[in-house]
Amino acid sequence: MPEREEPRPSRASLRALDWFTFFVADVQTGFGPFIAVYLTANQWTQVNIGLVLTIGGLVALAGQIPGGALVDAAKSERRIAAISLVLISLSALALALVPIFPVVLAANVLHAAASCVLGPAIVAISLGLVGHRGISERLGRNVRSLSIGNGLAAAGMGACGYFLSKESVFYVTAVLSVPALISLARIREAEIDPVRAHAGVPKRHPANLAQGLRRVAANRLLLLFALCIALFHLANAAMLPLVSGMITMRSSNWATVLVAACIVVPQLVVAAFSPRVGRTARHWGRRPLLLIAFAVLPLRGVLLALVTQPFLLCLVQALDGISAAVLGVIVPVVVADLTRDTGRFNLAQGVVGTGVGIGASLSTTIAGYLADHFGGPVALLSLSSAGICGLLLLLLRMPETGPPEDRRISPGAG
Repeated sequence: MPEREEPRPSRASLRALDWFTFFVADVQTGFGPFIAVYLTANQWTQVNIGLVLTIGGLVALAGQIPGGALVDAAKSERRIAAISLVLISLSALALALVPIFPVVLAANVLHAAASCVLGPAIVAISLGLVGHRGISERLGRNVRSLSIGNGLAAAGMGACGYFLSKESVFYVTAVLSVPALISLARIREAEIDPVRAHAGVPKRHPANLAQGLRRVAANRLLLLFALCIALFHLANAAMLPLVSGMITMRSSNWATVLVAACIVVPQLVVAAFSPRVGRTARHWGRRPLLLIAFAVLPLRGVLLALVTQPFLLCLVQALDGISAAVLGVIVPVVVADLTRDTGRFNLAQGVVGTGVGIGASLSTTIAGYLADHFGGPVALLSLSSAGICGLLLLLLRMPETGPPEDRRISPGAG
């Protein structure tokens, strides 16, 4: 169904969204591995660190669907994004100021819950600004900004932690929320169409989670897609930790540098290719790009299992950037395709996000068991087999979801 009217967002709003996603990535980077480093420096036991991180992960998993439903029910995506960002900033300050167990646990839970809302809100703002036809290219720009923000923030926060203090990472995280909020304020509210933002219809539905879940459960293609994505992350999530362990055993002197390269190189690939992915999705369709991303995953797993040179492992790990660039853009685009005119876009994002969380959680547990009992190469090959299952399911059962009129547009158009 065509858009109600052609969206015409201003260049100022689009650039503000670029900067907003960039600074959000900066803010979220502070809650990565820096938490474990900070708590270890404060004499925390590994048991307590693991408990805090596990509870935060469970909250993030459980909050995906309610977070998406909350964004669907919100009258202003911009306002709910601002509230989420403020809560994340407060959790960073709490970590820096009072590193005791109850406060750190509460801060980690608050961060996880707010992130479940912030992520869908960014995509909803994007959809509300550019509409369904422009969403793939817009998300390509988002993913590029997020990737650049992650890389720069990781380097900057690592330097702060080394030269200043471990808690300075979280002060920097809180401070970075200020330019993020300024950028968000520069996105013009009037240009965010609330109907488009929810892939909805002019008459807004009530904020009824049970009713929304029933509607989503009846969307078989959406559930099939969520299963494909869960299988992808079942295969993918544990590959980098396994490779990191293998590199440490084979080249302990260079381990830190090589592991950092395994993280940074794919991010560079994502930053370089994600805008092109967004443009290509309009002309090729979504399915060919998804098949490429899914096919690269088992290939990467097999190569990682066979290659023995640590430096070559880093080069193979660059293939992760191809999959990440495609999925970062295409997954929310497919969800938008499958929920068009339902008003349940963000709830459906939560359902797919839950699949991601389940697959990733099982991946690390299964891979850890296999690596301990049979070795890293066997674990990598087993993960690759899960990736092949996801590829076959996508190939045999998942149709193209993009509107045919997009693929009739010549690549030089627009």
